[in-house]
Amino acid sequence: MSSSAPAPASVRPVRVLLVEDDELMRRSFTVALERYGYQMAAAADGLAGLERFRDETFDLLILDVMLPGLDGIGLCRRVRETSLVPVLMMSARGDGLDVVAGLEAGADDYVVKPVDTYVLVARIRSLLRRATYAPAPGPERAAGEGTPPSGTELLVFGDLTIDTGGMEVFVSGRPVALTPTELKLLLEFAAHPGIVRERHTLLRNVWEYGWDGDSRVVDLCVQRLRRKLGRDRIETVRGFGYKLRR
Repeated sequence: MSSSAPAPASVRPVRVLLVEDDELMRRSFTVALERYGYQMAAAADGLAGLERFRDETFDLLILDVMLPGLDGIGLCRRVRETSLVPVLMMSARGDGLDVVAGLEAGADDYVVKPVDTYVLVARIRSLLRRATYAPAPGPERAAGEGTPPSGTELLVFGDLTIDTGGMEVFVSGRPVALTPTELKLLLEFAAHPGIVRERHTLLRNVWEYGWDGDSRVVDLCVQRLRRKLGRDRIETVRGFGYKLRR
């Protein structure tokens, strides 16, 4: 009788849906990402991508902005109607309206084509880390009035409550659905209540940019948080950044 321990269960590969109408790019990205261990699925237009998304389970979506039938912006909006799955947009116009429209539609981040594989993989890894993010362990606390009972995992800011254990957010007792990026941004603010967080700091801590990134991703994610939490909860400090009101 063998005394060896059973082999550990294999880890399920990360499933990525790529929606890209350019056949050469679609094949190139698929092959490159499969070499990094991702399980790839692809679609050549927005409607086909939406059908695959609805029929299968994916850990991350990569959507080109310019797609036939249903463009990437519309596809992202349809996805956000039912899912908080991380979404990375690809745009050929990095300084155009595509970026703004994609982020407003609910995308978590974007890259500009042509994009090097190592940059694309870095953005994917960052998004996946956000999707599984948990705050560092430490003494729990509540902001505002009083001190919470020992062991609580609630952060309270007026009518806003953050359950850092369950990774849930409530406004006036009502649950609010946040994307992984929105939640990590809120937790970054909640860790420093009343203190201004500069855009470059947020880019580094939330989006994990190791270089100067586009601050529009911060501004538009803040806008989305305000729509969900209330416009007065996050205050703009002109010329500097944002802070969470106590």
